[in-house]
Amino acid sequence: MSSTDVHNEAEDSGPSGYAAARLRLLTEGARSGPPRRAALAELTDDWLTGLFAAGAEGMRGVSLVAVGGYGRGELSPRSDLDLLLLHDGGDSKAVAALADRIWYPVWDLGLALDHSVRTPAEARKTAGEDLKVQLGLLDARHIAGDLGLTAALRTSVLADWRNQAPKRLPELQELSAERAERQGELQYLLEPDLKEARGGLRDATILRAVAASWLADAPREGLADARRRLLDVRDALHLTTGRATDRLALQEQDQVAADLGLLDADTLLRQVYEAARVISYASDVTWREVGRVLRSRAVRPRLRAMLGGGKPTAERSPLAEGVVEQDGEVVLARAARPERDPVLPLRAAAAAAQAGLPLSLHAVRRMAATVRPLPTPWPAEAREQLVTLLGSGRPTVDVWEALEAEGLITRFLPDWERVRCRPQRNAVHIWTVDRHLIETAVRASEFTRRVHRPDLLLVAALLHDIGKGWPGDHSVAGEIIVKDVAARIGFDRDDVTVLSTLVRHHLLLVETATRRDLEDPATVRSVAEAVGSQGTLELLHALTEADALATGPAAWSSWRGSLVADLVKRVAAVLAGDDLDEPEAAAPTAEQERLAIEAVATGSPVLALRAQTEPPTEEQPSGDPEPLGVELLIAVPDQPGVLPAVAGVLAMHRLTVRTAELSALDLPDGVDGSVLLLNWRVAAEYGSLPQATRLRADLVRALDGSLDIAGRLAERDAAYPRRRGVVAPPPRVSVHPAASRLATVIEVRAQDAPGLLFRIGRALEDAGVRMRSAHVSTLGANAVDAFYVTGPEGAPLPGEEAASVARKLEETLRA
Repeated sequence: MSSTDVHNEAEDSGPSGYAAARLRLLTEGARSGPPRRAALAELTDDWLTGLFAAGAEGMRGVSLVAVGGYGRGELSPRSDLDLLLLHDGGDSKAVAALADRIWYPVWDLGLALDHSVRTPAEARKTAGEDLKVQLGLLDARHIAGDLGLTAALRTSVLADWRNQAPKRLPELQELSAERAERQGELQYLLEPDLKEARGGLRDATILRAVAASWLADAPREGLADARRRLLDVRDALHLTTGRATDRLALQEQDQVAADLGLLDADTLLRQVYEAARVISYASDVTWREVGRVLRSRAVRPRLRAMLGGGKPTAERSPLAEGVVEQDGEVVLARAARPERDPVLPLRAAAAAAQAGLPLSLHAVRRMAATVRPLPTPWPAEAREQLVTLLGSGRPTVDVWEALEAEGLITRFLPDWERVRCRPQRNAVHIWTVDRHLIETAVRASEFTRRVHRPDLLLVAALLHDIGKGWPGDHSVAGEIIVKDVAARIGFDRDDVTVLSTLVRHHLLLVETATRRDLEDPATVRSVAEAVGSQGTLELLHALTEADALATGPAAWSSWRGSLVADLVKRVAAVLAGDDLDEPEAAAPTAEQERLAIEAVATGSPVLALRAQTEPPTEEQPSGDPEPLGVELLIAVPDQPGVLPAVAGVLAMHRLTVRTAELSALDLPDGVDGSVLLLNWRVAAEYGSLPQATRLRADLVRALDGSLDIAGRLAERDAAYPRRRGVVAPPPRVSVHPAASRLATVIEVRAQDAPGLLFRIGRALEDAGVRMRSAHVSTLGANAVDAFYVTGPEGAPLPGEEAASVARKLEETLRA
């Protein structure tokens, strides 16, 4: 059916004809994107024109006006119809009857309607009181009736907006900032709101409004395309869900990507992020220009009086060669020649970040258009300016984004393209890959006084995840990439080796410290062999902390920091030549010793609960400390089934396990017996923590077999079925034969869930192995647990037996 046929069907058949034509338009595959949105708006115009004509026969001084997105001629499949019935104040009853003739057919079709009936004076008054109304009227478009009435309103609304702009634009900027605080940044969210998040469709509309004020204009390159991309995604989302939603939920992303002809959900998110980044950057530049213009207007009358009416000259302060500050921005000096100075972009960026000032849009664009490529290897100044930029702290972020918006970053670092706007489907990470790398550099800048080579630390921070743009292990891929990048940047052979080692092993310290037995000499030796030198260890320690802090709240705590510091101390001793063949076990604390003696004396478990908090930091020096949960210490006479019993009891009481350590405790001389010590950090899923007496009573019953933990957990799971959500990857169980000479290390990676540790512990007990120690950690929704097990005689398991135990454990967890 042709477009003309669709419109004729809508006009001839009334509401049912419009509904059929609308459905046909939305389901036909020939049209999508802007043509379909425009056709839907035109189809709707024709239908509403017919409704208006039927009800307004003989009436004068009345018109039907589309506002907002509909006014712009952009209708997504489930968009609201924003309509204004404008009248000159004549027959109010006739106007009300006309409104009913239009509104009710719209409601009857189940379409969302945002409607109002006003005179021009009322519309202007309401707009003056409500910014949302005023923004909607800026896009007012005539549909039917008195064209002169609509045109007069448009003219007056635009005039009001331009006259009131000095007052209303700061108010609009404040509202935008508040919305961004609530909704987050579209370019980093895994489930973004395409309209309300910062960099979304609402901000694109606001940029149009700022341009209409004639006070400032947004950089237009790429802006229309970015807006179109977001609208296309919203169209597909509406058709996929059948709902008027702007939130791109995880479970919808694969289907939306397929509808748009994209490879997968990651490709979809990357396009969304790229569009959001364009809009966010345009917003930053535009609001900065608005502020500059408003400040200039406020100062100009005083300056004119002082200078006798002459035009003031903007002050320019030198910052670096070819770079000056002017009017709160970093601009190029008049004598600067980007076409002859390939280091200028890095020099200007470093100067801007050091001064805490934004880079002028004009300056960045001029450099992007004219600057020559850097030679290979880079000159020393270019490398030094890059390090200066990376070491400037928080201002680095905005300056880097300005360079990236004009394509300069990928010119300097071509490998950056693979990580740019790349999503991370990991609950622990809060940033895209590229933003995480910059954030890591920002965090690393705080640690430059802790290391002898801060330049290597900062560059490693920038590049440590560069391999995430390639298939396979990103640390292995990153090592290869960094060898090439570091050489091009101009580092010598020894520095390239250090940088590649840092990237290859940037996860080594935190993974070893939280998943391995640090009392085992093999653990410490393996780290020492991978690191190789004291200087590299020092850098790796700082990089580990910066990386974790830049990842998200779940990735770092004082507890993790203390474990990593302990490991670093032990590795440093090995690198200094100390012998670890017969390590001394860590002495128990007074509390641990007291609990152990009481457990031996009573022959039953003993426990202690205490709140655990994060100490104040430099960023938050005062106020309440950050809660980390509750530390639970349990001493139990050594016997089979301790881990599943304790884990099961905690799961029954709805306690979430954040970390856990299980180890045998050396008792004081003269005290016979063997005691297992379990150190847990737990938090209540909801409500308050149970009393220690209840936990102990249930633990006693679990150990003597009178408490059916498996049955209780199964009953609870049946009563509270799992909610629909992200489909987690299957669990993986692996054996690490070289991780210890004293035991077999079995590592479990799985989606965290109530009772997971209970199931693991019971499966290992059923396999007939003894547990020497356990190291449990939860990162967001992911559990990463390591278990040091032996055979009944206390020796490591033979290879085939270890593989069999791991295979059966994985099958149990997959069931």
